[in-house]
Amino acid sequence: MIYEQTLDLLYAIGAILVMLMIFLSMIRALAGPTAPDRIVAINIITTYTMIIITLISRIYEQVYFLDIAMVYALMGFITTIGVAKYLEKGALD
Repeated sequence: MIYEQTLDLLYAIGAILVMLMIFLSMIRALAGPTAPDRIVAINIITTYTMIIITLISRIYEQVYFLDIAMVYALMGFITTIGVAKYLEKGALD
């Protein structure tokens, strides 16, 4: 019982620290001098958000949150590839 409460507290602290890192990445995304810097910062935010969803899944013991995290990661990856292609070629076709 105490062991589970300690783990839940550690997961909550980890989620708060990841939210802090998301905030710092958001600053980098807004202040990035070039478009690739902004793309990388947004990709980092996507990864951190997926980590938070996974921690929430563990805290509330709801497995379907992991499915949501996987779909979110896939959408982030496809978006990153699309934006990178657009920046390189100027079009998506």
